[in-house]
Amino acid sequence: MSDVRTTCPYCGVGCGLMVSGGALKGDIAHPANYGRLCSKGAALKDTLSLPDRLLVPTIGGREAAWDEALDLIATRFAETVRTHGPDAVAFYVSGQFLTEDYYIANKLMKGFIGSGNIDTNSRLCMASSVAGHIRAFGEDVVPGCYEDLEEADLVVLVGSNMAWCHPVLYQRLIVARERRGTRVVVIDPRRTATCETADLHLQIAAGSDVSLFNGLLVHLAENHAIDEAWIASHVTGFGETLKTAGMSVPSIDAAAAITQLAREDLLRFYEMFAGTERVLTLYSQGVNQSAAGTDNVNAIINCHLATGRIGRAGMGPLSLTGQPNAMGGREVGGLANQLAAHMGFAPEDVARVGRFWKTANIASRPGRKAVDMFDAVARGEIKAIWIAATNPAVSMPRANHVREALKACPFVVVSDAWPTDTSALAHVVLPAAGWAEKDGTVTNTERRISRQRAFRPAPGAARPDWWMFAEVGRRMGWEDAFAHRTPADIFREHAALSAFENDGRRLLDIGALADIDDETYDALPPLQWPLSKREISGTGPRLFARGGFPTPDGRARMVPVKGLDERRSQSLLRLNTGRLRDQWHTMTRTGRVPHLMTHAAAPKLAMHPRDAGLRRIAENTLARLKSEHGVAILRVSVTEEQRPGDAFMPMHWTDQFSSAGVIGKLVMDRTDPVSGQPDLKATDVQVTAIETQWTGFLLRRQDGTPSLGEQIYWSKVPVASGFAFELAGWTALASVIHSEDILRQVLRIPRDAELVSYSDPRKSVFRYAGFAGDRLEACLFLAPEGVSLPPREVAQAFLGRAMTPMERVSLLAALTPDGSAVSQKIICSCFSVSAESIAEAIRDGKLSSVAEIGARLKAGTNCGSCIPELKKLLQEHSEGDLMVAK
Repeated sequence: MSDVRTTCPYCGVGCGLMVSGGALKGDIAHPANYGRLCSKGAALKDTLSLPDRLLVPTIGGREAAWDEALDLIATRFAETVRTHGPDAVAFYVSGQFLTEDYYIANKLMKGFIGSGNIDTNSRLCMASSVAGHIRAFGEDVVPGCYEDLEEADLVVLVGSNMAWCHPVLYQRLIVARERRGTRVVVIDPRRTATCETADLHLQIAAGSDVSLFNGLLVHLAENHAIDEAWIASHVTGFGETLKTAGMSVPSIDAAAAITQLAREDLLRFYEMFAGTERVLTLYSQGVNQSAAGTDNVNAIINCHLATGRIGRAGMGPLSLTGQPNAMGGREVGGLANQLAAHMGFAPEDVARVGRFWKTANIASRPGRKAVDMFDAVARGEIKAIWIAATNPAVSMPRANHVREALKACPFVVVSDAWPTDTSALAHVVLPAAGWAEKDGTVTNTERRISRQRAFRPAPGAARPDWWMFAEVGRRMGWEDAFAHRTPADIFREHAALSAFENDGRRLLDIGALADIDDETYDALPPLQWPLSKREISGTGPRLFARGGFPTPDGRARMVPVKGLDERRSQSLLRLNTGRLRDQWHTMTRTGRVPHLMTHAAAPKLAMHPRDAGLRRIAENTLARLKSEHGVAILRVSVTEEQRPGDAFMPMHWTDQFSSAGVIGKLVMDRTDPVSGQPDLKATDVQVTAIETQWTGFLLRRQDGTPSLGEQIYWSKVPVASGFAFELAGWTALASVIHSEDILRQVLRIPRDAELVSYSDPRKSVFRYAGFAGDRLEACLFLAPEGVSLPPREVAQAFLGRAMTPMERVSLLAALTPDGSAVSQKIICSCFSVSAESIAEAIRDGKLSSVAEIGARLKAGTNCGSCIPELKKLLQEHSEGDLMVAK
């Protein structure tokens, strides 16, 4: 196979990939990553042949042909619209879509079905940024670019664990820091890996972002750091915004009190910002996922507009996007409150898009945003819904409520590449092509359009998402409107719409690409918009250096913001959610790759020692979390990286990977009143200790839930020859394992399989193993709480192997084939380098820098997201002077 350039399907950095002869690596020519990949991107080759792909359409659980499934969808949607009106149907789609997928789905719903009811899971991560951009700039436009990381003198990271969530950009920042001395400030309630390289970490009280930046605005004005000439020429609203900021935060002491920061730390940040021309502010979900998310965004933008630090090298606000094509979806109207091509629902926009699409049935008002959409399903107002490439039964707030709504919905369609918690609730399931099998485009955080190119055929009957929606559109009677035969056809239409009756009023204009032929589309290099026919080269990588905002008067708007009134119960903890380094969303891909599960094998609740002590919760014990919406059970990490009163839980785990680790079941449904984005980082939870009676582990070649009853905890990870489950219970072991039938069900072995055991009833220690011939199929080790279990890796070394009689004895005696296996924590997932190996190399080789570790073991030399942990290991194990900054 010839070399294929494509794009990574994970975060919004938009890294280029090169596929060559079966090998997959970073594309050194792509301007987003220049060959770098994160741990997840580097492991993409391991996701290409994952089991359990959806291969054929199903209706009610039975296999069906595409024609039958698509005819049924078209018929049911048409009947629902005819009987109950167009707002009785909805699409819920995904930032995993390519732009071409998004365009067709949006056109079908808003242009021809005639409802605004299409929303995307980008509502959960980027909607506040969109709303903030529109309020400030007049359009959803990111003004800066990645090159600003190399040009800035001060980088402010707000609500972003960049080292883990955008590690390739983080590496660009670290290189710039080493070369030019860039200073870094991190503003985050948690002490994350990103803080390890910061000059200043402001461990802000959650929810006080607006107050911090209002205080900064007041400081800038009082210290003559405002660019009055810039404001006079390019900005409106400065006076009212400053007045509001001064009333809400009248002094630095007031700002310190609200944010719960030391006055001297806050003043240091304010002086750094005021005294540095080239300031770049990067923000992500810690800003967006808030009931004041839009105000948070505008509070940041206000400070850049007031100083004129926007659109020039090394300065400006830059939103770090969570998904690979959240930006592309925003461009074509994937959000319910957008129409298409950055147009809204103003009458002139509705008429304009209607003329372009040649439809008289176009939606005239916004549709339901994600939370309201599933509430409408629950109330019976939406009677048919199509969910594509996302898993709202896990990821949405009040996940149990969403599940009950879907169970009661008369008609649910799910299209995905793998079975999910959501597809289990669908009447029709459609097999979707995966990222390696699809052609189209994506747009990254810096407005850069990149091609995603297929480099393998789709398995079974899987098809691209755009094709499914177009086929349903044709079957609903709109053959001409959905006559597209290739992604290139769709892209040309999208480009033409962006330029249609534009005349410079919208910055999103890629009209220069509207007439490209298929060959040019296939070879399209990464390009940043705008790309209009009037100026084919665009306006460069940055916007607004000389004003020119897409508002009626060409001026930006400073927006007065006040912040939240956060009154909370002192007996509850505030639950924050977020991503882990090696996982992606609901783990559909990453959760199946063994080495990506070694960094964090199970979800853990991070708590401050004070909060844990008050609740008598110890390190690595189990705790029950309860909110008004649901319950979760998981192990606890006691750490001073958390603020007192706060707790943190990762967002990724599903019912497929844990017994009770779905955070969406806990999260409240409070949303930002402007953007509709859920507040995913501020749910009040009650946390109580669970006294376990026993612990254990299960190794099995077969997947599936351990059938040990409801009073147990389990979490699952893939291993080389099967699956490993950590187990714990809070009822007596006798009530769990009381018959050979139960044991065989747990082990997933048939009646004729050999079952061998070791037991010490007096100590309640039990070990069981099931064999198919000589091959180990499964084993189960159980012991009372407080009695040490052998490392899981000991038994894991035997799984799937043909074993001699002596090896069977070794297994039940908890010895490895060679007599020595030790559990090792993986620090560098890219090269599978353990903490033990790194510590040994530091001690024996007298290593004193991250660079020396990289030269010896390769750790930290790829994505760099493990560098903060390498520095910690250097501090723990190195002798003499350290050079940990490198």
